[in-house]
Parts: sequence; structure tokens; C-alpha cells
Amino acid sequence: MTTATVRLTNRMVTERPERRLEELAGLVIDALLASIGGKREQSVARAVHDARRLRQAGDLHGALAAFADLDPADASETEARWAYGEWVSLARRRFAERDAVVYSPGTGRAAVLAPDGEDGMLEVLAVLGMRWQPGQGVSRRSLRGLRPLAGGAS
Repeated sequence: MTTATVRLTNRMVTERPERRLEELAGLVIDALLASIGGKREQSVARAVHDARRLRQAGDLHGALAAFADLDPADASETEARWAYGEWVSLARRRFAERDAVVYSPGTGRAAVLAPDGEDGMLEVLAVLGMRWQPGQGVSRRSLRGLRPLAGGAS
């Protein structure tokens, strides 16, 4: 056993023995990545793991929120693409009924936007790696490369 595994085992037994399998899997991932110095990978892996767990529980809003504090700009290109793929899949499920579009100014950065009235403004519905906040309004004129969320956004 490694030191990380011993610490993890002690934490699992002493903190809450009734933890669910998903929580234990998250702790194992964290411990393994920490033991190899995988801090950047840990944040992407943790966000994806948490989002998948919440999606399986039926909480699409919470699953998208799992990506709220993630900054894929610090991750490798592969990790950023992984996070984006998971995020856009969740966004499609969550906002399928809306006439939403995806704005992606770079790898690992994106926003789901929907029309917000007749003035050409768009409402931010979800973000990944951007400073925008859900509910914020942005002008359509300043955005290039908008694509429909439904069918072909990834």
C-alpha cells in the first residue's frame, strides 16, 4: 500500500463509514492523482466525476454547476476537450427545449446562450471556463461563431 492509499483508507473508515460508492471512488481518484502530482488533472477529473454522478441522479442543473469553478485554461488540451465534451452533453440535455446556441472562443471555454427578447440580446444559460454568469445578458453583435446547441455543437 502507498502512503496515499493508507491515508485514504483511514479517512474512509474514521470519517463516515456509510459513504456511497461514488463518493469513495472520488476519494480514490483524488488520492491517486495527488500521489503522482496530478493537481490539474484532479480538478478536471473531479469536475467530470461529480457532474456524471449528479447527472445519473437526475440533477442536470447541479451537474452543470459542477463545472462552474473549473478553469480548463490551466488544463492540457486533452483535458479541456474532455471537460468541454461532458459539459456540452449536459447542456444539450438541460436546454434541449430552448432555442439555444453555443459560443466557444477557445479550447475549454464556452457558453450556452438563448435569445432574451426582441433587442438581439442573449441570456447566458451555462458557462465553462468564462467569467460570464448564468442570467447575464450579452449582445449577439459582439459574438462570432455561434452554433446551434441541438445537433452539432461538439
